[in-house]
Amino acid sequence: MMKIANLLKTSLATLLLTSGLAQAKELRLSHQWSTKDVRHQVAQMVADEVESAGVDLEIRIFPSKSLLKPKEQYKPLSHGLLDMTVFPLSYAGGQRPAYNLTLMPGLVKNHDHAVRLSKSPFMDELQRQMAEDDVMVLVHGYLAGGFVGKDRCITRPEDVSSLQTRAAGKSFEQMLVGAGASIASMASSEIYSAMQTGILDAANTSSASFVSYRIFEQVKCYTPASDIALWFLYQPLLMNKSTFEGLNDAQQSTLLNAAEKAEAFYLEEAKKQDENSVEVFQEAGVEIAQMTPADFEAWRALAKETSYKKFVSDVEGGQELLDLALAVQ
Repeated sequence: MMKIANLLKTSLATLLLTSGLAQAKELRLSHQWSTKDVRHQVAQMVADEVESAGVDLEIRIFPSKSLLKPKEQYKPLSHGLLDMTVFPLSYAGGQRPAYNLTLMPGLVKNHDHAVRLSKSPFMDELQRQMAEDDVMVLVHGYLAGGFVGKDRCITRPEDVSSLQTRAAGKSFEQMLVGAGASIASMASSEIYSAMQTGILDAANTSSASFVSYRIFEQVKCYTPASDIALWFLYQPLLMNKSTFEGLNDAQQSTLLNAAEKAEAFYLEEAKKQDENSVEVFQEAGVEIAQMTPADFEAWRALAKETSYKKFVSDVEGGQELLDLALAVQ
């Protein structure tokens, strides 16, 4: 009888251990940036918080486009083939044209305005559409950018007239063409050599890219994101909705708590990137120009006649969605 009892105890212990292991889950998170980038740091913060909570959940991060190409992550995410990604939502504008509104000139004025947008009916509608694709937002986040001019400062639409310009996103290209610029489409990594060889007169991209690609070595003037900025790109941490709902209560709660901390970190670091870019350009002897509220309204007026109009004509329900965004003050 003793041997049978010991055998039963051993079997029960094995069963409990096996059950515990069965509950342990690994999530795969993919993104395109290096491990030094703030977007990786946001993902890593969530992964670290989850690991330290001890809820049998692990997030394995694949940085530097080591798992999937940058623009090819939304479909695998929506089909449950990928669990999480830090992703510029406008990359999926081909699947969901409404997402193109998350890279639209003049829609976001500054980082605090971006926070209000993330908590607005505008974002509720975008998240409703994401849910139809089995996708949800864990961490909201916007990064800002500005302009550089090889020979002049750029603050108003007339400043780009006749210039060969690189813009980040089709909506910006449409607006700049309306201002009289010629467009040279290229990756931000190509701006430096294009400036150096005279192909580009001006460019528009993120604060981080201006610094990491050392654009300050090729330009006379920099118009950074500050209290007012024209260029903002929504780059959230997304998750497959069914995967999240398949986690137990403790795992879900831990993940949401981690996301809340990461979102606050993301906001502060985004502001720091803008400030750091100004310091870097100043140290390089580049003139710093500031966009005024009147400048911003001039760009937005132009955008309404170009990129906004194109969005509304191309996207079903586009006017309603644009109105939701513009209603956020």
